[in-house]
Amino acid sequence: MKFMTQDPHHLTLQPGRLTLPELRAVWSAAGTLALAPQAYAAIEASAATVQAIVAKGDPAYGINTGFGLLAKRHIAPAQLEQLQRNLILSHAVGTGELLSDNVVRLVVLTKIGSLARGYSGVRPLIVDTLIALYNAGIMPAIPCQGSVGASGDLAPLAHMTLALLGVGQVRMRGELMDAKAALAAAGIAPVTLAAKEGLALINGTQVSTALALHGLFLAERLLEAGMVAGSMSLDAARGSDAPFDPRVHEVRGQPGQIAAARIYRELVAGSAIRASHLVGDERVQDPYSLRCQPQVMGAAMDLIVQAGRTLLIEANAVTDNPLVFPDADAPGGGVVVSGGNFHAEPVAFAADTLALAIAEIGALAERRIALLIDATLSGLPPFLVREPGVNSGFMIAHVTAAALASENKSLAHPASVDSLPTSANQEDHVSMATFAARRLGQMAHNTGVIVGIELLAAAQGIEFHRPLTSSGHLEHVHALLRARVPAFDEDRFFAPDIEQARVMVMEGALSAACKALFAELHP
Repeated sequence: MKFMTQDPHHLTLQPGRLTLPELRAVWSAAGTLALAPQAYAAIEASAATVQAIVAKGDPAYGINTGFGLLAKRHIAPAQLEQLQRNLILSHAVGTGELLSDNVVRLVVLTKIGSLARGYSGVRPLIVDTLIALYNAGIMPAIPCQGSVGASGDLAPLAHMTLALLGVGQVRMRGELMDAKAALAAAGIAPVTLAAKEGLALINGTQVSTALALHGLFLAERLLEAGMVAGSMSLDAARGSDAPFDPRVHEVRGQPGQIAAARIYRELVAGSAIRASHLVGDERVQDPYSLRCQPQVMGAAMDLIVQAGRTLLIEANAVTDNPLVFPDADAPGGGVVVSGGNFHAEPVAFAADTLALAIAEIGALAERRIALLIDATLSGLPPFLVREPGVNSGFMIAHVTAAALASENKSLAHPASVDSLPTSANQEDHVSMATFAARRLGQMAHNTGVIVGIELLAAAQGIEFHRPLTSSGHLEHVHALLRARVPAFDEDRFFAPDIEQARVMVMEGALSAACKALFAELHP
């Protein structure tokens, strides 16, 4: 997929070649999509293979048979269209809140990319209609619950497919509306599914993968924000940058740790606050939440990068079943092979490791908040307010951070170790990848609040050292924060301040001016 230079929000999809920067761009903003013309030959060959099987009449799973334990039931040619429509209607059993538009864009994009590789047996019409929906800004209404992450994300992808049929609801410009009316308004004709097409559309890991990519991109922002806020806390607590010495990290050899230590060194470089206590400071070592930041955040960085590799492969993968392998030497010939690419175990494992990273970023930030409000550890006024007693300052803001850090501990429990057999024990081991990925959004919100509270606390701490200044990078972040949230001189309604800081964290505002420092996070 390559972005056109004249329009950064238009892309040409080359199946199997998506990159993480391109996926981030689709997640960040709506745009338009076109399929590379050379991709159509593979789609047409795959569809011709299915049509040849139908014409021949030999039983082939998912083409002219029932599904699951009903695979032994042969379906007459006159009933094949009804079979596919019934499949979608019966599988659209999702519940819960609707997936956000940025997640749905990833779902639709990766489904298009998967079908367009030419192993799914769908006609070009199906791919083109999905592209038309995407370009019209018609987002299928997909409930977030109902998939166990094996045999594909059946229920949520069935809801996606309903939009192609003009059934159910869609979201357009943020508003829910009838799918049939939305298609008519956009000049898009509803499709009638041919043999294999319904199954190809609902088999696959696109929903769990899109949710995990959503979690990945949020985790990247949290990691960056956590390192910036942690650097500010270091200065606020008059901590030492000696633990960031490159020699310390090189002798261990962990790549994320080495990269994180470099980032911390650059973030705090030139701080007058640090220079003020280089001589005469009686403290020998800082608490772990300050001193061990490269070790913890570097390990989180390694997990995030590895999860990104797995999810990029999955975003480009063909994950429906059965798969169609055309024979180029025999037009309309080829074979159909049943397998299990719809089993989302790789996605579940990636999501579970992202959960660990997100939880630890928040856990470390919570400990630094606790340090800053404790006058015996930080040397700052109790609870970071000038008149403690009449003012409670950051006392209960820390309680909120502690509550959310604790909540994340429960949410971080691996989902992939659970399995409930389905489909009368035909699907006897499942990945639970969809929940594994879905819970990352809540965890990211929790950690975003924690890091936002730390940002507020660290900024307050730095102000107690005035007229001394922090580093150039950190003073810039401090100014950005103060443009949205004034200093905390006395108790006031605090929740709006925390929300402003959380938004800054989740938007990536803390690292926006020093993005080059985090280049290793964005391969």
